[in-house]
Amino acid sequence: MVRLLFIALCCLMLNSACKIYSLTGASINPNVVKTATIPYFQNRAQLQQPMLSRNLTEKLKDKIQSQTSLTLVNESGDILIDGEITGYTVQPAAIQGDNIAAKNRLTVTIHVKYTNSKDDEFDYDTTFSRFEDFDSNSSLDAVENDLIDKIADQLVEDIFNKAFVNW
Repeated sequence: MVRLLFIALCCLMLNSACKIYSLTGASINPNVVKTATIPYFQNRAQLQQPMLSRNLTEKLKDKIQSQTSLTLVNESGDILIDGEITGYTVQPAAIQGDNIAAKNRLTVTIHVKYTNSKDDEFDYDTTFSRFEDFDSNSSLDAVENDLIDKIADQLVEDIFNKAFVNW
């Protein structure tokens, strides 16, 4: 009985809230915000990896389509997520004896501007950076695709959470 009362109270509170919350944590009012535009993330990093832009852009589109009710449109969406890759670096991460790196670190930095044309309360213009370490005995070529995939997943999660998860 208490459990049923609690569930009813939660439903009532959610219905009366300003935003609509989904089970995924995304807070979007589907009666107001219906479309999203996500232009291709340009790669402006000094060191470039050819597949990174496409990988990052497509993962973000997939996340938004699977976790929200938004429809992706090519232009003039209610939400615009515009971004660019500003950094792609490999550096030693763990130095062992004799000044030799035991691990290397691949870091990807992106700049994202999120604009909600219906409600600018959560607009943002920020930089996200994520990294993955790999064994220095491995060449970057051998592990790069796997590292990029992991880093892109983390960056997409960061973008999505800052844009849509407003708990």
